[in-house]
Amino acid sequence: MQHSDTRILTTHTGSLPRPEALVRLYIAKARGEPVDAELAAAGHAALEDTVRKQRDAGIDIGNNGEQQREAFFLYVRTRMSGFGGAWTRPPRGDVERYPAFKAAMAREQQHAQQVSSREHVPTAVGDIRYLDRAAIDTECDDFRATLDRLGNPFVEPFVTAPSPGIVAAALRNDFYPTEEAYLAALGEALRVEYEAIVNHGFLLQLDCPDLAMERHMSYQDKPLPDFLGFVDRVVATINTALANIPRDRVRLHACWGNYEGPHDCDVELHEIMPILRKLKVGGFVLPFANPRHAHEYNVLRDFPLDADQVIVAGVIDSVTNFVEHPQTVAERIERVAEVVGDPKRVLAGTDCGFDTSAGQRRVAEDVVWAKLAALGEGARIASQRLF
Repeated sequence: MQHSDTRILTTHTGSLPRPEALVRLYIAKARGEPVDAELAAAGHAALEDTVRKQRDAGIDIGNNGEQQREAFFLYVRTRMSGFGGAWTRPPRGDVERYPAFKAAMAREQQHAQQVSSREHVPTAVGDIRYLDRAAIDTECDDFRATLDRLGNPFVEPFVTAPSPGIVAAALRNDFYPTEEAYLAALGEALRVEYEAIVNHGFLLQLDCPDLAMERHMSYQDKPLPDFLGFVDRVVATINTALANIPRDRVRLHACWGNYEGPHDCDVELHEIMPILRKLKVGGFVLPFANPRHAHEYNVLRDFPLDADQVIVAGVIDSVTNFVEHPQTVAERIERVAEVVGDPKRVLAGTDCGFDTSAGQRRVAEDVVWAKLAALGEGARIASQRLF
């Protein structure tokens, strides 16, 4: 895993804006329309475009933008057996506290063209098995070929994969006798993707919003220890799934949900960090830019990273159209570096993805690239001061 040895390296959290035409194709596929050939061509074109734009924005550690997936975790329903039926996820606890905001949010989304990761999603109705490695191999091969064509613009490329916990929480268990059994099956299936990504030479990023967000989702009406027990079970499942992967080939992203909302029901980072520190990973990707969690970089004082671990500090907010001033970005980076005590173990990133489900974004596409350019400029300013 790359460290910021001579300057602060920049990265992001994975999902990048998909073209409107590609979003429409994902929506059509979700409706059962026969668009696979057209979708494959459009996804490949979007992959090349997003790699080029990351290069031009100065991203050091980039990815495929998740262009060939309809959502950061929902895509597993077509790569694994055992999913069927449909249900709708519980409402967010923080949004429920504010009826006027909830109504405004509903009006805003009423005519949105997007793939929903909450409504009418499948459940587990049979044995969960990974069906065929062809999909993940093709995705990795396409990314590698694109990198080669564009002169390998990244100092390190990464590919994302979801936590067994977010799949278990979002795609309800209607088959296994216990949550533990469901998690174990998901962990074993996802192990195929985890190992394939690393075997293709990419850094693996695990997307684990469940490790924070499910407190105000699945566990909003339960005591905090119940939620922490869930986090502990997911962490154990992840560690088992990573058994064959060196920890310096894995970084892990946790967050409280990539949506603009009150977030005043979010669990505090200091409550979950003792469990997250058990993860056998080489680094963490955490949000420190948004107004609710900007102060929590200080948690790294009480729960310091291991000497070989890095922190990707979220210094760009992924749900507002403000373009951060480079000086603000630099100051955020410097604060994290001061707490960590070593700027070489600090990378600059975003709080979350910009298009976690196709079409489900708050930030306009052109603003996204302006924000990533500001990320690079802020990292350059911070580097001049830190190195």
